[in-house]
This record gives sequence, structure tokens and C-alpha cells, in this order.
Amino acid sequence: MDLQLLLALFLGIAVIVVVVLRTRLDAFVGLLLAGLVTGVVAGQPLNGIVTSITNGFGSTLGSIGIVIGLGVAIGKILEVSGAADALARAFLGAFGKGREDWAMGSVGALVSVPVFCDSGYVIMNPLARSIARVKRGGYVTLALALGCGMTLTHHLVPPTPGPLAATGLLGADLGLVIVTGLAFTVLLLPVVVVYARWIGPKLEDEIVPAVRELVYPDGRRAAAPHSSGRSGGAGADSHTGTDTDGEVETDAASAYDLGEPPAGAKPHRVGALLGSLPLLVPLALIILNTVTAAVDRQNQGALAGDYTPSDWAVPFAFVGNPVVALLVGTILAVYVLLPRWTPRTKVQGWFADAAASAGLILLITGAGGAFGQVLRDSGVGDALAEAVAATALPAFLVPFVIATVVRIAQGSGTVAMITAASVTAPIVGTLGIDPVVAVLACTAGSMVLSYFNDSYFWVVTRFTGLEGTAALKGWSGITTAVWAASIPLLVILNLIMG
Repeated sequence: MDLQLLLALFLGIAVIVVVVLRTRLDAFVGLLLAGLVTGVVAGQPLNGIVTSITNGFGSTLGSIGIVIGLGVAIGKILEVSGAADALARAFLGAFGKGREDWAMGSVGALVSVPVFCDSGYVIMNPLARSIARVKRGGYVTLALALGCGMTLTHHLVPPTPGPLAATGLLGADLGLVIVTGLAFTVLLLPVVVVYARWIGPKLEDEIVPAVRELVYPDGRRAAAPHSSGRSGGAGADSHTGTDTDGEVETDAASAYDLGEPPAGAKPHRVGALLGSLPLLVPLALIILNTVTAAVDRQNQGALAGDYTPSDWAVPFAFVGNPVVALLVGTILAVYVLLPRWTPRTKVQGWFADAAASAGLILLITGAGGAFGQVLRDSGVGDALAEAVAATALPAFLVPFVIATVVRIAQGSGTVAMITAASVTAPIVGTLGIDPVVAVLACTAGSMVLSYFNDSYFWVVTRFTGLEGTAALKGWSGITTAVWAASIPLLVILNLIMG
């Protein structure tokens, strides 16, 4: 690889890491600066660099921005309506006694698809505490299984913003990414449970006293005290308790005011079936589009490249377009999950909150597209492809390694997978990497070693009551275990799709 272009790539990635770690700026600014530095060092004309950045930013958000916004909106309605909690309790009941850790890992994986990890863990951690209180032990195992279950789908399954952004940047089929990400989640969940079962009992005595008192008050089964604290783990809880039969109860939705019900109205409750509709209907539409498109391609003999859908496939392509599918999910979430008396202003306020939480993700995603466009236009992408082709490293592991390095360096899994996707997007076609494989390599690589520079590390460890070495053994260990276990899955996936 030309040394000038190699230096341009190295300095571009270094800028992202330094900006995030050592300055008061964020990843959005870091990615834009990386594009500028890469273009200048690579010798791209100055006006051309700015053009590449604006074109890359616009084209990326044009294809994926609406989908991210709608996905976050659905997650917010699931959260405030109590649907996320209903789905969690349904999973818990389905697994039965003695398999609570499996249930918590599955609950985490389910809830984290539409809801951000941090808020999802805050909502669901009281469930783990209640189960541990009834069992009189095993809290660390349950808490780690819950947290890492959330990590799996947060990193692997759209419409979570990170993998959704990587899908858009790499031009992969969204339906195939969803199905493959779900398959990875199912296959990695046993790793989560086995590690949690192994390390949990070893760390149970390491729980800090304040959290221990909340989980096991006086060593007796009792209702958890009320507290509104979020940042201090030890005091963070929502209304939880146990009924006279010892069954776990939660009411995560009680923290949200859904409006004043009319006289005689029944209390608002969302069942698991209704709660799943805003998730399952869009998912079914997207996957149906993927399947019908595959059949249509087969019939036309157009298995690669662009193709024009046949007349019979056009309706499926329309309703299965992610924008349309998630718009349907958003409408279902509002009109199925919320009671009819919820004021319009409240719903609009929740949408505003969702937009605020998605704003930075959108900017980072667009900036990742801008960085990737500079890599293409400056010639760095082609040079990188040639260099990779000349090495013994399998091409599909390149995005995995980049995501791993960036994640360890700066802590954010979302930034890591977007950076890896941006760097590798220009070389995917040249090296013959299937875009779906490239997406999963980016997302799986970004799961490695959650530790002090990761905000989710502090959420999980503070709520679990682990500090110092215990936190590293528990949380950093379990995230690294699923990262390592994903490597053979990527090898198999590449053999199938590569």
C-alpha cells in the first residue's frame, strides 16, 4: 500500500480516537475531522474533500436516517406504555423456575432491539432484583445475563441504530442482516448464560453493601424500596415486589403518566401479544420483502447486482421497505399500546424525547458516511483493498479487527461499528466480501471488552453493585467472551455467503 495513503488512513482513525478520548469534542466532530485529515494527507484537492464530506453525509442519512428515527420512536412508546415490561414478564414466565438466567438473557435481547441499552437496563434491572430476592441469591448471575443479552441485540440486530447504520453504510440487505443478527444472538446467548453462571457465584460476595441491602433487605423476601435515582446504581429502582405466591411482579410503566382516565375506565394494561405487534409487524414485512425479492431474483436470473422487481413483487417491495415497515410499526405503537385518553401533547413530547436521543446517532452515522466517502474519493479505499488482498488475513475479518481496535480505544460500540463500516465500505466490492458478512463483522467486533471508557459499563456495574476487579471479571469478561465466540460464527457465515 502506498505509504502516503497508508499514513492518511492511520491518521484519520487516530484523529477519531484522540478527539473522543482527549478532547471535549464528540465522535461526530471526530469523524468529520478524520475525513478532512485523511483527504489532505492523501493529496485530495481541498474543495474536493468538502464535496466528498457533504455528499457522503447526505447520501448516508438519505438512506438510513428516517429508519433510525422511526426505530427510536417505536422504542420510546414501548417503554412508556409498559409493553417492554409486559414482554419481559412473558419471557420470564415461559422459561419457568430454575432457568431465570436464560429468561433474563432473552429478556435483555428482546428489550434492547427497540430500546437503548442504558434505559432498557434501568427499566429491567428491578426484575432481576425481584427474582434474586425471591430466590435469595444469584443476583450477579441474573444481572450479567440481562446486561449482556442486551449487548447482543444492541450490537447485532437492526433497528438498533449501530447495526442499522452499518447496514446502510455497507449497502447490505436489511432483512438478511436482521435474520442473521438474530441467528447470531440465539447462538451466542448460551455463551452469555454459561459465563454468567460461572462468574456470578464467585462475585456474589463482592456486591457493595448499599446494593446488597436493596436486593436482599435483612436477608428476607420483601418489596424493594422506592427510589428515583438513576446514576447511582445503588439507589436506582422502580416499583417492584412479590405477591403472596412469590411470583415476581414489576410495573415499569408506573413511572410514566399516560393521562387522566375517564370515570369508570379500566386500568391500562398492555399484554405481551399486543406489546409485540409494533416489533413483529415491521419485522415480518421487511423479511417478507427479502424473501419475495430473492424468489423474484431467482426467477429472473438476476442473483447479483441491481434488478427491477416484477409486477407481483412490487407491493411486497413497497410495504417491506424499512421506511414504510417502521412507519407502520410507529402507528401501531401509538394506537395499540397507548390508551385512548393519553393526550396528544404527551405523545408528541415522547416523540420529541426520542428524536433528541436519536439526534447524535444520526449525526455520527452521517459523519461516518462522510468519512467513508473521503476514503473512496481519495483513493485510500482502493489502496486498502489491494493491501488487504496481499495479506494472509481473511478479508472479512478486516472490519472485525478495525471495530475491535476502535472499541477498545474509545469505548463506544456504536462509534466502533460505524467507523469500521466507513473504512471498509469502499473495499467490500473489490475484495468480494458479502455486505451482510461485513456488517456482522463490524457489529460483532464492536462487542469486545466493555470497560471504563464505555458508559454502559458504568450502568451495568453500578446497578449490579460491582466495583474494581470484580466489575472487570464480571462485565468486561462476559462481553469479551461473546466477542470471541462470534469469530467462528463469522467464519461459518463467510463460508455460506462469502
